[in-house]
Amino acid sequence: MGKNKKNKHKQKSHLPFRLNVVFFVVFLLFAGIILQLGVVQILNGEEAQDEIDRTENTTTSIPVPRGEMYDRYGRVMVDNQPLYSITYTPPKGVQPDDKLALAEELSQYIDMEYEDKLTDRDLREYYFLKNEKEVRSRIEDEDTSNLDNGEVYQLQLDSITDEEISGFDSQTKEIIAIKKELDQAYALAPHVVKNSNISEKEYSTVAENLAKLPGINVTSDWERTYPYDSLFRSYIGNITSREQGVPRDQLDYFMSLDYSRNDRVGTSGLEQQYEEVLRGTKEKVQYETDKNNNVINSKVIREGQRGKDIVLSIDVELQKRVNQILQDELLKAISKAPGENRNLKNSVAVVSNPNTGEILAISGQTYNRNPEEGESRFSNTSHQAVYNAYTPGSAVKGATILTGLHEGAISPGTRINDKKIKIGSDASKGSYTPNIGVVNDIQALQQSSNVYMFFLAMYLGGEYGNRYTMPSLSLKEGTFENFVYNFNQFGLGVETGVDFPYEGIGVEGGPISKPGQILDFSIGQFSTYTALQLNQYVSTIANGGKRLKPRLVKSIHEPSITDDLGAVYKDYSPQVLNQLEMDQSYIERVQEGFRQVFQTSQGTASSVFSKEPYAQYRMAGKTGTAEVTQYKPDGNGGTTIIKNLLNKTLVGYAPYDDPEIAFSIITPYLGDQATSTFNVSNNIGARIGQAYFELKEQRADKGIEMNNSEEAEEEE
Repeated sequence: MGKNKKNKHKQKSHLPFRLNVVFFVVFLLFAGIILQLGVVQILNGEEAQDEIDRTENTTTSIPVPRGEMYDRYGRVMVDNQPLYSITYTPPKGVQPDDKLALAEELSQYIDMEYEDKLTDRDLREYYFLKNEKEVRSRIEDEDTSNLDNGEVYQLQLDSITDEEISGFDSQTKEIIAIKKELDQAYALAPHVVKNSNISEKEYSTVAENLAKLPGINVTSDWERTYPYDSLFRSYIGNITSREQGVPRDQLDYFMSLDYSRNDRVGTSGLEQQYEEVLRGTKEKVQYETDKNNNVINSKVIREGQRGKDIVLSIDVELQKRVNQILQDELLKAISKAPGENRNLKNSVAVVSNPNTGEILAISGQTYNRNPEEGESRFSNTSHQAVYNAYTPGSAVKGATILTGLHEGAISPGTRINDKKIKIGSDASKGSYTPNIGVVNDIQALQQSSNVYMFFLAMYLGGEYGNRYTMPSLSLKEGTFENFVYNFNQFGLGVETGVDFPYEGIGVEGGPISKPGQILDFSIGQFSTYTALQLNQYVSTIANGGKRLKPRLVKSIHEPSITDDLGAVYKDYSPQVLNQLEMDQSYIERVQEGFRQVFQTSQGTASSVFSKEPYAQYRMAGKTGTAEVTQYKPDGNGGTTIIKNLLNKTLVGYAPYDDPEIAFSIITPYLGDQATSTFNVSNNIGARIGQAYFELKEQRADKGIEMNNSEEAEEEE
């Protein structure tokens, strides 16, 4: 019994020790937890809280419609047509599988064109997503340790056979096409999935199912429309599509200006020239996302504004009439002498306000001798007025006379006997009308004396003997350069400064190899000029000596929510590029010579301009005929040379005592026997003057002012 008491006592004494161990272990555990909580709370508490609260701000830009274009009287020439649009704004971190699932869902509600849009790679990428595990296994045995992820992915795509991607049905291809559009979207930036041929049913069905289509939205988009169809289109220019986006060779430039890759930009014409104002201001939205890339807040940090509107200098009604006049006169000349004018096919014309430089109409028309089925007999080639340069002939003699007067080679009233001259073994050189007789500077313009210009050039070069036959001709060094310098003052041989991405300036004819070529230069038989250069030249004479910068745009306006134009953002005043160095009295003599060309019986254009119905408009100007050779591809890699052709040119303005318009016309490659009957340019010029003044009279009856003559300012 005593033994049992002893054992019980031992058991009781051992139990508290075990409890103490347990309590001690628990104490240590709690102490460790408390210590860890203290470390987290005290040392890392702020960092942990930041991780819990971590968010990220991302700013995206939303495109806006481009500005519109109007003619000088407010008629819309370029508009934006609203379109139904389905867009996709992907969250950050969205995965390819998510986009594929979205594409499959969206394909139930919309029809997507896929013809000519899907590439071989698009098909392979779709197959990969649908069979990823099996495709990955195909290259497991290959050593890919030295390859990056992109190279490994390409190996996987290459393992997919042509047979495996050849059997996709139309529904599957629609899904692939939709997935391709979704892939082009940038995180948190709206991307147009479809904006053409969207039916009301498609639009409403997608709108009703937005809850099933994460990131998809229905909104509106726009596309350019042209109420006057092809009228003036070669100068309006083009923009890229969303599929094209910004030009790849200018990607860095545009991205630095806050463009997105799929933004539409101007690539030619005025769309390109005025891209900065037409593009508008994108709306900027700031998105706040949590660590799981969920958008938790958004705010607009800059309101968007569509592009500014442009008012062109063009008069739509006059432009239409000029186009028609060129077509009529080309067809008339070709029909009357089809054999003689078999190489005649086009004509160009520029009409401007000589007091402001504003271009009122600019046209080029090309006759298609063998149109294909459905093709028009005429093509609009108005760009030729700025791009193509031709030998002008006597139209430039106003610049020749003013050069001679200014440089002292001749004096006002200097008289020269017009009869042929012969230099060495060269062929005789004379006027188009032989043996005109004795003429002064004004009469030389009136009757288009070549011989007068020849002697002027020789006087300018230091050859003062009135010899009509000479063994050789030696002109002092710098004579040609002197001519060129003076011609440049009129805009001949230099850029006109027109607000357009590109313009041709012609060629000076190459280096002078013999003095006789300087004589050719004096009568417009050496260098080439564009119709726009000729227009600037005759405008400079018409307005008394100011070379004005030609303009296709009058003003830029803030966008408006009404049908009226918004406030003026920028108004382009006339800009004087340079003032002629010539004495004003010399310019007036040339003006008188130009008047006599059109209005007196001996004038080279009087048979048209001094007769009704054109005489009433009191026009003045200068005709030109240049003997040219045409070089045409023969279709076999060679060149066909056609000699003895004529360029018929005309420059003019009206009225001669207070000019409102200036015009220049070039009609190249008429037959070598072309007479005034077939002088297309003279007929075109006369009808252009008539069209302008008829429109002026019609508008006066309605209280509309036809033309504005602002004070031109010297450009610094």
